[in-house]
Amino acid sequence: MTLCLFLTICVLTVSALPIEEQTGRIHGENGWYVPQVGDDFKWLTTDEAQGQLAAYEALNDMEIAERISLNSVSFYLYTLRNPKEGQLIKATRSSIDDSNFNAANPTRFTIHGWNSNYKDGVNSGVRDAWFLSGDYNMIAVDWSRGRSLEYASSVAAVSATGKKIASLVDFLVTEYSMSLETLEVVGFSLGAHVAGYTAKHVSSGTVQKVVGLDPASPLFSYNKPEKRLSSTDAIYVETIQTNGGTMGFSKPIGRATFYPNGGKSQPGCGLDITGSCAHTRAVSYYVESLRMNNFPTVKCPSYQEAHKNDCGSTYSTVRMGAIENEYIAVGDFYVPVNKESPYGLGEPSENGQDASTTPQPTTVTDGNDVTTTPTDDTTNSSSATTPEEIITTSAPEDDKDNGSKTNIYILNLIFVNAQINKRND
Repeated sequence: MTLCLFLTICVLTVSALPIEEQTGRIHGENGWYVPQVGDDFKWLTTDEAQGQLAAYEALNDMEIAERISLNSVSFYLYTLRNPKEGQLIKATRSSIDDSNFNAANPTRFTIHGWNSNYKDGVNSGVRDAWFLSGDYNMIAVDWSRGRSLEYASSVAAVSATGKKIASLVDFLVTEYSMSLETLEVVGFSLGAHVAGYTAKHVSSGTVQKVVGLDPASPLFSYNKPEKRLSSTDAIYVETIQTNGGTMGFSKPIGRATFYPNGGKSQPGCGLDITGSCAHTRAVSYYVESLRMNNFPTVKCPSYQEAHKNDCGSTYSTVRMGAIENEYIAVGDFYVPVNKESPYGLGEPSENGQDASTTPQPTTVTDGNDVTTTPTDDTTNSSSATTPEEIITTSAPEDDKDNGSKTNIYILNLIFVNAQINKRND
């Protein structure tokens, strides 16, 4: 019994170490830990990953040549006239004229991540938060290849998905005079890179703002910004990075990059070996920031200091997720957070008050969780509405795209296996 207990403790101790410390494998440099269906990971070397991506990209080329598509992209419009039931829209005059789209209102695109759909928390949470401040054209993107059982298949479809979204953006700009100056594209995880590609491919002008919520790192190279979300994709690119080194990036990829709790693990997530809890916290934090504007930050000289919470103890004038960030925020920021909602430590603010008026932080350590709390209890006594925990990894619901999911997967496997065999001959 004692031996079993000892072995169990050893296993848990090793599992608690960062992935790169468990083996000689360096995530993002000599390969990736690639997520699998079922909350698991599989290690792929750089060559293996490139082989898979090449096969799936060849499948994309075949689709174009044969005029078929296994990556349908659908758009659902929500406004204050229909805040809960989306209107399916297309880039046609008849479709937009029959919808509640109003070019006089700001437009927001929201994009789900891998193995999810348009009813995902990033779409519903961000939408409901924006509706608290007025009327918007909230367009939720549903991309079917984002539900591929093979993560590499979804990665290979990111660029083409971004192009399809960009086509709708260009149509709304040219035909309805939609303003790019008030356009924001928000994506979670793999959807963050789709958001980046959307901005890259818009031809009618430059997108004003892209928000990447813990952009996915598996199968994306930091050294190839042209193939991922990049700080230059829009006039302002903001990233909230919560699970660096596992599901997300450690290095900054936004013009302004925010690192809650240092950006690797999040308080209240427990052991969180796969990082799924910390990964999805990016959505919860962003939704709360839109609702309450309550995330004071500390400016950091570099992302390394942000990881270590070694950026000093004076709050900057920048709040994570604040509307005015596109005019003032540049660089890397450490963001102290609570274990549970409300996660932000600042007093809720509706008009973007100067965050430097917030009490100075004091670091508190509790086991594996490190948080920073104000020196008084004014934040915890706030009566402002707080967002519920956002779930962003739920299984896809039964909609029109799911009937083809199995067929897509089978076709993918047949084609990819053929391509891999061909490469090995």
